[in-house]
Amino acid sequence: MEYLVTMTTHVPDGTPDQAIADIRAREAVHSAELAAQGHLLRLWRPPLQLGDWRTLGLFAAADGDRLTEVLASMPLRVWRTDEITPLSPHPNDPDPADPATLPPAAGEQAAEFLVTFTLVVPPGTAAQAVQDAKACEAGSAHDLAGRGHLVRLWTLPGAGRALSLWQARDPAQLQAILKSLPLAPWMTVDTTPLSPHPSDPGIIRPKVTAPTGTP
Repeated sequence: MEYLVTMTTHVPDGTPDQAIADIRAREAVHSAELAAQGHLLRLWRPPLQLGDWRTLGLFAAADGDRLTEVLASMPLRVWRTDEITPLSPHPNDPDPADPATLPPAAGEQAAEFLVTFTLVVPPGTAAQAVQDAKACEAGSAHDLAGRGHLVRLWTLPGAGRALSLWQARDPAQLQAILKSLPLAPWMTVDTTPLSPHPSDPGIIRPKVTAPTGTP
């Protein structure tokens, strides 16, 4: 099972700077250990207001109980609250073992984005039309994965909801990509731009690139 965890840290007033530095250092070390164990897959920083201390993490665990143990083992948990979203497999999730889904070898450094989709089919739409649109969407997802834009896709709790991880040159390119999706007329979209996290396990992998052209 994979999980998206929103981790919000509130440092108690009066905590010495050295104590904060020490616990952050221990958190970084333990994050690397969790990554080596296959529990911590990615870490990002979402947009933050002044004074916010919030991180998004992609975790893997056998079940919710095991995830709770993993999160409780992290040093910053003493000051942190976690919001857990279970992620289920999506039929259009790119297969990392498929050479066609590998990122392109050249291009600009890509920014990353989390995108939540909510699909609402208009009442009265013919079943065949829905089936055809979903088939086109699957083909588009495969193409966008092959071009290095669509990285991951999961099903969220709730009808018609999905979470996806994307790469694009900038927000404008991402929006053009999302508008090109076959199901776009029936979907509402919520986009979260992501910033690098210093303990992200993904930073040890080769730099990921995205095409410079339009989608």
